Amino acid sequence: MFQHGVVVGFDGSLSSERALAYAVGMARRSQCGLVIVHVANRLPATVWAGCEPPVFVDLPDHRTEVLGLELACADFLTGVPWILVERGGDICHEIEEVGREYAADAIVVGTTHGLLGKIFGSVSGRLARRANRPVIVIP
Repeated sequence: MFQHGVVVGFDGSLSSERALAYAVGMARRSQCGLVIVHVANRLPATVWAGCEPPVFVDLPDHRTEVLGLELACADFLTGVPWILVERGGDICHEIEEVGREYAADAIVVGTTHGLLGKIFGSVSGRLARRANRPVIVIP
């Protein structure tokens, strides 16, 4: 049911809520499933022993549980089959990976605002440049 569906990045922010609303409409019109992706917090921790590459330290992130409960109670998701997938790591890589795993027809994300997006590049911009499927960026 979720193969060739719509993947949407969601973190509860205003821009991700707009992206979710668009993705819901897209899934409804296409009569396909919606794969909602939340990328949990992971912090890089440099390992200095020898020349080992940096590793990531998992931090407890209960935000996915909270988002799942909020989505389960959302009326606008009624009639659209959906699942919530939690990942940890680089947001762009994880959203694209989920898109690949589910053979998504499109990925929908919100725009990144703020100083970090200007310094490191926005998630939506990086994703649009590297993804192997259409990326729809919602302002």
